[in-house]
Amino acid sequence: MLILIAEVLVIPDSVTEIKSYVFSGYTGFTSVDIGNSVTDIGSYAFEDCTGLTSVTIPDSVTSIGYYAFSGCTGLTSVTIPDSVTSIGYYAFSGCTGLTSVTIPDSVTSIGNDTFSGCTNLIQKENGVSYVDKWVIECDTSVSEVILRNGTVGIGDHAFEDCTELTSVTIGSSVTSIGEYAFRDCYKLTSVVFEDTEGWQVSWISDFSSYTSLASTDLADASTAATYLTSTYRSDYWRKSEAEA
Repeated sequence: MLILIAEVLVIPDSVTEIKSYVFSGYTGFTSVDIGNSVTDIGSYAFEDCTGLTSVTIPDSVTSIGYYAFSGCTGLTSVTIPDSVTSIGYYAFSGCTGLTSVTIPDSVTSIGNDTFSGCTNLIQKENGVSYVDKWVIECDTSVSEVILRNGTVGIGDHAFEDCTELTSVTIGSSVTSIGEYAFRDCYKLTSVVFEDTEGWQVSWISDFSSYTSLASTDLADASTAATYLTSTYRSDYWRKSEAEA
């Protein structure tokens, strides 16, 4: 049973999943306290809950579904626990009040447009848009990119349609690259990996099945570009410490 106390929605420990659409459009609460047994926050679960100003996500949650908090314009900050591994596309889109989001190292996949419209949150540097330590988008006119120090991930579709992009340098801190991250980057011919060891690709985001890439292949900037724009463009990429 869910409990609503003075505009605070309490989801008890007996609940293991917040189902899709369950609170979509509801404006009767300002705060959500999610119980410690919840593992999944479903798609559209809190979409357009415009009265929501704070949410406590416990470290039992492993995934945040697409559009889960989309349009929650009252949210100003979100801390994602280090149990979460994936954040769905458009999960926080249109959250115009967001100024702070903490993304832990456990996250290996961020969907496309997850933070679209969060103008107070996105940091732009040399045409590349960042949220915390992740690349989420790039201006289509950019021709050369050197990811800033400390970047850990490149979101799904982040550089899609960057048709003027010719070269990218991916620092050694990067451990995840999303699907179609460099889709339709027709001029991209040079990708420099500062660390070529331990990279794997998979068509499944949980990497239950994967292919290991040869370090010698990624050491060649032209081959690496071909892999990202063509051969493995639709795959998820990760750097495995076990193989590194």
